[in-house]
Amino acid sequence: MTTEKKTKSGAEEVQWNLSDLYDGVNDNQLKADKKRVREKANAFADKYKGRIADLDAEQLAEAFNKYEDILDLIGKIGSFSHLLWSTDTNNPAFGKLMQEANELSSVIHQKLVFFDVEWLKINENRANELIESEELSSYKHYLETSRRYKEHTLSEKEEQILSAKSVTGRSAWNRFFDESLGAARFRVDGEELTEQEALSKLHNPDREVRKKAHAALTYTFKEMSRTLTFIFNTILADKHTNDKLRNYSSWISARNLANEIDDETVEILINSVTDNYDLVQRFYRLKKNLLGYKTLYDYDRYAPLLKNRKQVSWDEARGIVLNSYGAFHNEMGEVAGKFFDHHWIDAAISPGKRGGAYSASTVPSVHPYVFMNYDGQIRDVQTLAHELGHGVHQYLSRQQGVLQAGTPLTTAETASVFGEMLVFQNLMQQLDDPKEQLALLMGKIDDTIATVFRQVSMNRFESAIHTKRREDGELTTEEFSAVWRQTQEQVYGDSVELTESYDIWWSYIPHFLHTPGYVYAYAFGELLVLALYEEYTRQNNGFAEKYMEMLRTGGADWPENIVAKVGLDITQPDFWNKGLAAIEKMITRAEQLAEKIGKD
Repeated sequence: MTTEKKTKSGAEEVQWNLSDLYDGVNDNQLKADKKRVREKANAFADKYKGRIADLDAEQLAEAFNKYEDILDLIGKIGSFSHLLWSTDTNNPAFGKLMQEANELSSVIHQKLVFFDVEWLKINENRANELIESEELSSYKHYLETSRRYKEHTLSEKEEQILSAKSVTGRSAWNRFFDESLGAARFRVDGEELTEQEALSKLHNPDREVRKKAHAALTYTFKEMSRTLTFIFNTILADKHTNDKLRNYSSWISARNLANEIDDETVEILINSVTDNYDLVQRFYRLKKNLLGYKTLYDYDRYAPLLKNRKQVSWDEARGIVLNSYGAFHNEMGEVAGKFFDHHWIDAAISPGKRGGAYSASTVPSVHPYVFMNYDGQIRDVQTLAHELGHGVHQYLSRQQGVLQAGTPLTTAETASVFGEMLVFQNLMQQLDDPKEQLALLMGKIDDTIATVFRQVSMNRFESAIHTKRREDGELTTEEFSAVWRQTQEQVYGDSVELTESYDIWWSYIPHFLHTPGYVYAYAFGELLVLALYEEYTRQNNGFAEKYMEMLRTGGADWPENIVAKVGLDITQPDFWNKGLAAIEKMITRAEQLAEKIGKD
């Protein structure tokens, strides 16, 4: 029997303080705000319903101020309930609170939906006059982007029905998915582990540990496959229905529109990545040789090269990230430091806690919170850097207000991945031993491949299952698994032996359900950052200031204009090749280090 001595990371007690939102489930202010938001929404509807087309620019600006105030308040209520529930999905009180918040949000949305509907009915000439007015300048980008939804927005009554039904539809099934996997346990060497703890063992240097974790995860995924398959089918069907009602031409069109990017640009990105799958295979052949394996199995993909890599304590991780951020720009380090100083991070692994990691922007009147499961591995340090990148971005962009603080998913990943890159480069500079350099570099390439190529392969899986569900009806577990294997074999080729057990591993990935079409944004962000970092090394002077200004812009401009602030043009067809060339450069560097070590 393989046993591991588990040492504490120091993150076991790192839990966030949500009091800047509310003090708890029974906070009187929470109860008062639920009442107050209804009153504000009713007053807004009484004053403006049926009058939007008659408002001048100054009056419309006043309406938007009131509208944002309502959105901020309902967003605060929703953020608190979701953050609380994320830390313990098994707690009925937390689940109840979140459901109440979802239902209240739906009610408020139904009350306010007339605002968007009436704005979109205004003729183009009049709309353009308002968009260009001085009084509405602070809302210009929101007004511009909202007009693109004109042909996809239904009548007020129809929008109200869709909002009401979403509470018991897609959002309910997503909650069921999260709570099911949150409650699931995975038995490894007699120990009952959470999903996150079991997944963490796939990064263990001991192959036997990885193999057992892989078997435990597969066993439970298969045990849950009937439930998970039904959830997938239901959410895929729900999206198809909504897409038809809203007149979207394909399953991905709504996501591309939200990302403020055209279908053609996304297709160029996808094709650029799939055309370079050979880089993935080249890398894993190198890794197989370095590990000394005859065959590299899917559970070996994230195996570290060095078997004696020590656990990184929470305090060490904090120092690494803050030093890396601060060295790039003082304000970046200062803002990131607030997350630690004011307890805006929940990092402890605990029963019932959701897996994965995220940064919740909450609302502009408060601040972001970071959620993760810290297990003391070097990849957890990178995850911390990633989520704090989001956090810094969200903190700085709050000045744009509720309607424009958030960015499209494409540029939303920029700050997070750039944060990871800063930490990686910092760590590399501290190493003198070529073996340690190679181990760290291989780990970085592992992450990059997962972010670019694996995410695009998952996009190919998504595209196939959405299309197949729409054409053939409900899919069986075996059909989902067959599509998964096909899209995964395409990216790995013969460099990785995919076990039969791996066929079911589509079933635990939440992005497919929570945000259909999301995953290509990771590849977009990673390739963009590789180009950004190249620009940073080329024109160091002044770059950091331009970068911080880019973050402050939030979603108040088009992605191509935001990125242009640091001198890059994402509209060029060959732009993605810059990032892919940087990946090939890293693989070549790893091959050179391996050759050097072999000669020494």
